[in-house]
Amino acid sequence: MANTLFSYTPPQPSFTSGEDPLSWLRLIRSRRVGPTTFHRLIAEHGTAAAALEALPEIARAAGVEDYTPCPPAVAQAELTAARKVGARLILFGTPAYPAGLAEMSDAPPLLWALGDIGMLARPMIALVGARNASSLGTRMAKALAGSLTQAGLVVVSGLARGIDAAAHAAALPATVAVQAGGVDVIYPAENAELARQIAQSGCRLSEQPIGLEPQARHFPMRNRIISGLSRAVVVVEAAARSGSLITAKTALDQGREVFAVPGHPFDARAGGCNMLIRDGATLVRNAADVLDALAPGSAPHQHLSEPPTPQEPRTPAPNSPLRQIAALHTAILNRLGPSPVAEDQLIRDLALPASAIAPELLALELEGKVQRQPGGLLSRLN
Repeated sequence: MANTLFSYTPPQPSFTSGEDPLSWLRLIRSRRVGPTTFHRLIAEHGTAAAALEALPEIARAAGVEDYTPCPPAVAQAELTAARKVGARLILFGTPAYPAGLAEMSDAPPLLWALGDIGMLARPMIALVGARNASSLGTRMAKALAGSLTQAGLVVVSGLARGIDAAAHAAALPATVAVQAGGVDVIYPAENAELARQIAQSGCRLSEQPIGLEPQARHFPMRNRIISGLSRAVVVVEAAARSGSLITAKTALDQGREVFAVPGHPFDARAGGCNMLIRDGATLVRNAADVLDALAPGSAPHQHLSEPPTPQEPRTPAPNSPLRQIAALHTAILNRLGPSPVAEDQLIRDLALPASAIAPELLALELEGKVQRQPGGLLSRLN
């Protein structure tokens, strides 16, 4: 089901002390309300309570009958469950909310956090990669994570097996794990002890409801938070079609730097990294390559203690393939809305070969931004 009732990016009002957090939670948990829709509703109606009151009529105008917002009891049950597991609620616009995420057009209206939320105010860098990581890849992830934390950075990853787990373990306590399901739900189960250590000395985050088991569609949503938190994304190992590449493309769309560790051409786990480097990502041999790129011409530790500004991360040259892909994604999304559009019409509008558009449509599907419908129709999800 579509995640939004609207098709353009609104201004994003902040939570104010006069509002009820329960109303914010009810609004984002309401059916067909995603982050972009949430911010639009707050901008139009002023408060979450007013938006909730208006939702049934808005849904009716969009062709959705018998619409009911999230009941107060459901939201209250989530708050109660959060208290039981010790999770803290961080609302958009409050001092604890990460500055990097606040720049995003689809910024999570709220986050659940376990652990030290002070981590979220420090400069962060993402390390992501293959779940079936090689021995060399795991060693590289550990070496990078250890050196980057020594330079004053916090390492962000997704608590998956393989590269993610290696990066978190080497970065403790300076690490943030972004989870696809509820912040209290450990996936995979083999990382339960690591997750416990992160909650004890680092920080675990999720925008999903407490107790939610992760599903495939939740991982691209998690990935945008990983990149949004970070000054840059380092891909250690990744296949040609993988979630790590989605994170890299999302990072580029967000104006973040993208780095990749090269690998042997015969190793499928290196295919995605080698493609990223071919298309303009910065090649990484060690942590010094990352630090030099983030603070060119000076000692990294003298500058990395300051929070990033939107202008600081370097982006590939305008004519690089990565930038071209990001521009094509923007062009596709700008031409799509909630109302379905024929794929062949989209191709004609873009005036590009179908062979160039088809793989990027697939990538946008995997990211949860585009939905295919019967009859060759496409619509935008958020």
